Formats: sequence, C-alpha cells, structure tokens
Amino acid sequence: MMAHERPIMTPIRNFSIIAHIDHGKSTLADRLIQRAGLVEERLFRDQILDSMDLERERGITIKSHTITLPYVSRSGEAFALNLIDTPGHVDFSYEVSRALASCDGALLLVDASQGVQAQTLSNLYKAMEHDLTIVPVINKIDLPSADVARVKEQMDQELGLDPDQAILCSAKDGIGIEEILEAIVERIPEPKGRPENPLAALIFDARYDSFRGAIVSCRLFEGKVRPGDVIRFMSNQASYKVEEVGIFRLSREPRDQLVAGEVGYLISGVKTVSDTRIGDTITLHANPAPAPLPGFRDVKPVVFSSLYPISSEDYPSLSDALEKYKLNDAAFVYQKDSSAALGQGFRCGFLGLLHLEIVQERLEREYDQAFIMTVPSVQYRFTLQDGTTISVDNPQYYPDPITIASSEEPYIRASIIAPERYLGAIMKLCLERRGVHSRFNYPAPGRLEILFDMPLAEVIVDFYDKLKTVTQGYGSFDYELIGYRESKLVKLDILVNGEKVDALSLIVHSDRAREWAVQVCDRLQEEIPRHQFKIAIQGAIGGKIISRSTVNPFRKDVTAKCYGGDITRKRKLLEKQKKGKKKMKMVGSVMIPQSAFVAVLKTKND
Repeated sequence: MMAHERPIMTPIRNFSIIAHIDHGKSTLADRLIQRAGLVEERLFRDQILDSMDLERERGITIKSHTITLPYVSRSGEAFALNLIDTPGHVDFSYEVSRALASCDGALLLVDASQGVQAQTLSNLYKAMEHDLTIVPVINKIDLPSADVARVKEQMDQELGLDPDQAILCSAKDGIGIEEILEAIVERIPEPKGRPENPLAALIFDARYDSFRGAIVSCRLFEGKVRPGDVIRFMSNQASYKVEEVGIFRLSREPRDQLVAGEVGYLISGVKTVSDTRIGDTITLHANPAPAPLPGFRDVKPVVFSSLYPISSEDYPSLSDALEKYKLNDAAFVYQKDSSAALGQGFRCGFLGLLHLEIVQERLEREYDQAFIMTVPSVQYRFTLQDGTTISVDNPQYYPDPITIASSEEPYIRASIIAPERYLGAIMKLCLERRGVHSRFNYPAPGRLEILFDMPLAEVIVDFYDKLKTVTQGYGSFDYELIGYRESKLVKLDILVNGEKVDALSLIVHSDRAREWAVQVCDRLQEEIPRHQFKIAIQGAIGGKIISRSTVNPFRKDVTAKCYGGDITRKRKLLEKQKKGKKKMKMVGSVMIPQSAFVAVLKTKND
C-alpha cells in the first residue's frame, strides 16, 4: 500500500479470536491486553473485556467487545492491533459473523485437551466466508491432559490447516503470547481502503449510553469521518451530525478523525439503537458511497416467549425497561400482548434459549423488574383449508383445528461431536426428541460427528444440558436452521379448576402431547397452594382431557368434639362439611403463584 493512502503512520491489523465455547478466548484477550500494558497489574482482573456481571459469573462472553492494542514488534515497528472479541455460544452466532466481517484475520483457538469441537468448525467456516487469514493457535498446553500431536492431526484432517503453522500457547500462564503477537503482524494483512474515497463504515455493534445516546462500533472500509460531519445510515436513510469519534482502549479515547482501515466508535446523538442496525453501512450525507457494504440482514428470532408484569401497576415500568434494554441488544424484538389470566404483557423474540435466559436475568438485575415468563415456543406454519398460510408463534393464535389442512414446524441440522463411546447415549437422546438420523463422520480415531435433523422445538428447552450430561461434558453441539417440515401439531390447554390458563397453553407434536401434559400438571400440583376445596389441574386437547393432577384440600376435623355416641352423628357432620366444600369450589377462584409459571419452564430432572 502506498504511503499517501493513509494519513496515519501506524500500521493497523484488525483481527478476532474465534473458538468453541470455553476454549480460552477471554483469557487470551486478557493476556494480550496485559502485554500491551493498557492496564496496571494491580488493577487487572480476569475476563477484563467482559464488563457485565452476568458475563463474569457464567464465564461466557455475551456482547462482542473491541479494544485497540499498541504493540512494538521485534523489528522495532509500532502497530495498532484492533482486537474484536466475539461470543462463542451457538445463540450468538450473528454477533460472531458481524464481528468477523470487520476483520482481516482471525486467531483460531483450539483447546489442547478437547481438540476440534462443533463450533470450532462452524466458526472457521464463517471466517472463511469472509475470506479471513487464519492463524491457528493451540491453547492450554500446560494441562496434564493436553495432547498437542492429536490436535495438530485434527487441524490437518478436519480443518485443512497447516499444523506446522500452529502456535502453542497457554493463555493462563502467558506462554506463547509474544509469538501470537508476532504472527498477527506478520501473517494478517494490512487493511485496504483509501481515505479520499466516499465514507463506507460497517456497524458491527451498538450500545446505549443514557447521557450520549447510541455509541456505534464500526470498521471503516473507505473514507474518513470527523466530528461535525453529517452521516447517513444507508438502510433507513436517517441522518445525524457526528459529535465524537475515537478508538476503544479500556475506555473510549476520542480522536480528531477515523480513517479507512481503523476500528472505532462514533457518537452522533442517535437516541434509539433501532436506527443503528447491525450490519448497516454509514456514509457521508454530502458525499455518499455508491452502494452499501454487503452482508446486511435483519436478525430473525427463533424462540418466542411472553413477559407479563406480576401486578398490572408494573406494566409501564416493564414497558420502559424493555425499551431501554432493546437499545443494548439489537437481536431482541418485542411487541404488545395480552392474556386473560395474566393481563397486559409483551411477546418477545430471542435468538435461542441462552439469549432468553440472558435477557431475563438482565431485566431482573439491571432494570429491577419482576415478571412472569411463559413457556418458550417456536414459529409454526399452518396451511388452512382455503389455501392461505399463517405463521403462529403464540399458542393463543392457534387456528381452529377444523380449518387446518396441514401444519409445519422448523427443523435444524444438529452437529454433535463427541468421543465414540457415547454414541448409544447420544442416539437415544436425539431419537427421544424426534430426531431423524442423517449421517456419521469419523473425523479422527475415537471421535465421532453425528448429524441429526431435529425439530427446533425439541432443542430449545433443555437439549444442550441433557447432551452435556449424557456425554459427561465431552459432547459439543452446533446447529443451523434447514427450513420447515410437515408435522402433526396440536394445542395443549391447561385447565385449573375447569378454567383455561392461556399463559400455560402450548403447541406440541401430537406424539409428545400427553408427556408434556403430565409433566405440566405434576409441576403445577407441587406449586399451587392448598385451598379449602379440591383443585383439579387438567391437560386437554380440544374437549378431550389427557392428564390430571389434584391439589387436595385442607381438611378440618369436624368430628373432633364428638366423644363416643352414635356413628350417624359423625356422618351427619361429615356430610354437612362436604356440602359446604362443594359450594366453596363453585365460587372459589384459584390464585396461581408466579413460581408455578416458572416451574413449568423447568424440565423433569431439574
């Protein structure tokens, strides 16, 4: 690249760290930050990029983070290394893909004891789609169970990478960090792009600041941007004046300008993050780019659930909290909803069950909200007798069974990698979840890749936990949506004391309906407190009852004062009590506690 193309002298490298979950991405990022001297030793803490309490507790990265690391190579040349840290969990694959689009290369991290896993493969394919230079790194070489030779063989056979190019390291002990930094500056190409071209910047993240509005993370592919410039978002044509630009260190560091090749942030008084759509292109209003950068798509939720405030008075507070949360999470979608049992609420869409859990916990912790969440469901498709097709993600909108010609549900292709000895347990688990076996692969001796086509609805609740249990933690799981398939679906209603509780309704496959009904009835029986009358909990499909549990009443001993005497006297008292209870049952209404709705979400073995 010619010197006049870049007004700044410091060469840039934009890279990411990709790996399977728990292979050490955050720890490696910590060591690189330490080596760059961005934080004093006394102030250093593990998972330094993971700013959320939730990230630190769970040991996972939820939001992608960016940081610019200064580095002087062995030859004495100074570099600016832009590290874009990515989440590793399957639910956050969209975060990974948009972060990778902003990079020129990637460190592919593989655990020396676990070897290549399902998400190692899927993340490598994503990186290759973006044509990134791959630097293979074998981490955790200090572990007693580390088998470097085996992992190198896997890299060669399964990934098609040169094992001799792999760097050995232990992020925990700081071994091999210098070699990784040298490989970044030597192997990863310098970003292309000319500052004099019209501005084209890719948005890969946005977070909300209550004082400054939306803070947009972006990579400049062409052009430059300064405070005072009027920018335009190309997906919705919204225009804003830039207030501040800069780069990320451990905190934001303002600069005079950002130029082509750099990764940084931009503040322009955007009040809603919904304007800053991930994958969108930023350009200048006065001198726009001829076309947006490729790859923009709206993120599509796959799991749906409803949130209801515990008290109707809390509805405005919950509405406000969701609005604020949405500013920080571009993948989260919601709309108003209502239920006869629970009142006004919101129907929310999520990327997967982990995403749902994260949203739930963040709303409770950060926004101090208490709410009831309904059983998660997926989006089903129904073809009616008149030929029209409707999509339903809420059991409330299940069409009249008489009008349904056919029903379909979304399917995924699940890829499971595990040691061969767990084959029987994995097969049993997948077949229980209505999986259809497609094929086996043997990527290495003793290791097995099993591909199953499965309904998404069977996977979203507890499949990953169950897989970890049956494979003793050695199984890894990844999936992709493959479309809809015909399926026999029914609506399961839950009746408490003869009244339908619409918040507990489910759309299920007819073969699994009774199993679900029994499970829900048993859970509710444990959670609903005893009343003065008997409470029947029933599972029903249409008018047909398929399961039942009973909450027994409190029983007052009305015969306690009868000492001796004729038995008929006792009988009269018991009959009188029976009539009273019958009357109570007719007029009594059952209060279902919040814990009961939560209990239904849990699985049998929790």
